[in-house]
Amino acid sequence: MPEDFFSSYLHYTSDAEPPAVFQRWCAIAGIGALLGRQFYFQHGFKTIYPNIYCMLIGSPGTRKSTSIKLMRSFLTQAGYTTIAAEKSTKEKFMLDLAGEGNPDEVSVDDILDRNLFGNGDDKPDSEMFIMADEFNDFFGNGNIEFISLLGTLWDFNGVYRNRIKNGKSVDIPNPTVSILGGNTPTGFSLAFPSDILGQGFFSRILLIHGEPNGKRIPFPPAPDASATQRIIEYLRQIKSTVFGPAQLTPAAKGLLSDIYIFDPKVDDVRFASYSNRRFDHLLKLCLIVAANRLSSEITERDVVYANTILSHAEQYMPRALGEFGKARNSDVTHKVLEIIYRGPGIVKMKDIWCEVHTDLEKMSMLQDILIGLQQADKIQTVPDAGGFLPNRKPLDAGKKGMVDFNLLTQEERNMKV
Repeated sequence: MPEDFFSSYLHYTSDAEPPAVFQRWCAIAGIGALLGRQFYFQHGFKTIYPNIYCMLIGSPGTRKSTSIKLMRSFLTQAGYTTIAAEKSTKEKFMLDLAGEGNPDEVSVDDILDRNLFGNGDDKPDSEMFIMADEFNDFFGNGNIEFISLLGTLWDFNGVYRNRIKNGKSVDIPNPTVSILGGNTPTGFSLAFPSDILGQGFFSRILLIHGEPNGKRIPFPPAPDASATQRIIEYLRQIKSTVFGPAQLTPAAKGLLSDIYIFDPKVDDVRFASYSNRRFDHLLKLCLIVAANRLSSEITERDVVYANTILSHAEQYMPRALGEFGKARNSDVTHKVLEIIYRGPGIVKMKDIWCEVHTDLEKMSMLQDILIGLQQADKIQTVPDAGGFLPNRKPLDAGKKGMVDFNLLTQEERNMKV
């Protein structure tokens, strides 16, 4: 592919500890938020915008925060200002999105003025980028109302009207929200109750699994100033160049039709609701991929690239979600699975018990967990060695002509499912 923002950004960050897949998705989310509603695709009665919700998920020390903070720094230097507060409530977030500040600062006069002189329909579009490297600090745990709100705002058109605390109302014209969060599987299970699996928010968020890339850099060098400036200028150029309705080449339209009919699925029943919305995610990524090369025309090559990025992420989404669900001891089950996956070789039951004995009452409970993981085809036993290995699968290349993993970095291609 010709020189584009992705290749420039991944080259810029190639000698750093964060995984390449995290750096890529920070670039994707950053471009999507930067464009807001200025670039779009008319899809029947719907208008598709490039804002996305994605969560970087990995074990502690996978450098999620480093990736997110770097993109935040680039966006602010490029002039982007609508980044959400580090911590918020549903009410405060709504007021920030509407540009009205603290809920206690919205006076009765403000409400009367709005009622007398307009309800906000003539206000400029509202946008907000939630960049929370510790997502639970921003969001809290089990905040169902906030979850539901964010699900609604993902693809909302028109004026969103909401009544906040003390009976005050707020009108938000064309709210455009993007999310780039960081979390661990355990933190994700604390922030989101298992009931969200069948709800709208879960179908709208992309879970990006990452693992340490093996790089240990105790004293990283300062980045090259000219290279840094080129990244900033590239973002500014995307913002100033790409706008209006996206155009589809005939070949791109044909390939998108083929992908829609082929209907790829995530191989995990928990993602049934996500799969029903996959095509919308793909169209959003097509917009971002085209914009990343400073074009408002979506080509067949862009569709392949977007579908490749999405297909790669989808194969690891069950890993990102871990053993999240309603099952008893699901948190411990995930811990056991991660112990086996990170082991350099065969992991013995005694070694697993040493790490989970404070989480379970007796060893027989661990035996039940291991049997369950084996029956679920997550692990395999090695009887001669008395231990366990992860049951890894090769990357699924997908249907020919729809996916090309050669467009990804070698590090991304080397990730194990």
